[in-house]
Amino acid sequence: MWLKQLSLLNFKNYTESTLTFLPEVNAFTGENGAGKTNLLDAIHYLSLCKSYFNPIDSQHIKKGEEWFMVQGEFEREERVDAISCSLKRNQKKQFKRNKKDYPRLADHIGQFPLVMISPNDSEIITEGSEERRKFIDNVISQTDNRYLDTLILYNKVLLQRNMLLKGIKERGVFDVGLLEVLNMQLVEVGDRIYARRKRFMEEFTPSFQRHYNYLTDQAEEVSLVYESPLHHHDFLELLNSCLDKDRALERTTLGVHKDDLLFTIHGEMPLKKFGSQGQQKSFLIALKLAQYSFLQEQKKFRPLLLLDDIFDKLDDRRTTKLMKMVSDEEFGQIFITDTDADRIRKIFDEIAQPIRIFDIEGGQVHV
Repeated sequence: MWLKQLSLLNFKNYTESTLTFLPEVNAFTGENGAGKTNLLDAIHYLSLCKSYFNPIDSQHIKKGEEWFMVQGEFEREERVDAISCSLKRNQKKQFKRNKKDYPRLADHIGQFPLVMISPNDSEIITEGSEERRKFIDNVISQTDNRYLDTLILYNKVLLQRNMLLKGIKERGVFDVGLLEVLNMQLVEVGDRIYARRKRFMEEFTPSFQRHYNYLTDQAEEVSLVYESPLHHHDFLELLNSCLDKDRALERTTLGVHKDDLLFTIHGEMPLKKFGSQGQQKSFLIALKLAQYSFLQEQKKFRPLLLLDDIFDKLDDRRTTKLMKMVSDEEFGQIFITDTDADRIRKIFDEIAQPIRIFDIEGGQVHV
């Protein structure tokens, strides 16, 4: 699968632009703030119905305008699909495939899979467990719509249970029967989420290790471990045992909404504290390349790969190895941003890989 063409109208700092791409490598170069990353984000919109960076859709409308539209043409096995996303202020976002509306946006997720590697990914390491759960859930959801529906249902039941816990303290009324019903619903859905995450991690972890070892020449030992309270306890028993604590805190304190990923280096040392910036970036890149491999295996075709400011904090050796890796036959179409067009040309000349470079300046595109 590859993106043949991208068109923008009033999107972020672009008034109107149309770009035609190579099926191999495409690069957006220019100064910081020129709009390079905005092009990657437009591609992300077309694939996953949302921005990679900002969940508030209206904030992507160009200043002074009332609407935006992003359009693209994807080709796979000689079939071309025209995808469009448009938004008017104070109205619902519209998504169309070949001029037909989707009944649900969730039906689009996974049709045109994509992996983005960005400096913002550092939050997966530095922030709380929610970022790491989001990573797992986003990967699985691109290959399993039922999983996405299950997550939505879990969060709905979790909200109802938390509202009940708050109501106990506010009104002094404890509806034991309703709590038991919500517990059973939460357990039934939560067990499905846990089983799917566990199976995913069993498939995902060896691929992560392979990519990390390649990038670093096995320079250091790292590990990736899925942590969940359901590893050692029955979910219903956990809910019952934590009831007093839940009532005191007015929220559900244990469950798959508290799952986490443990990142370590040099044995049991937390990557967040003991990994250098280069090691952390290599770890994140390996995570995302493993995501790519997983999507490709599940979908049986190559997703898009978006590399935003990828060369920052990587030494020349790891940069060259990364570019060689993503340019081989395992990977498909690639989009890269960088401030240095000459660096991009040199790297891809050395590995004899076709590349199209777009020079970006103030929301204007020059080939």
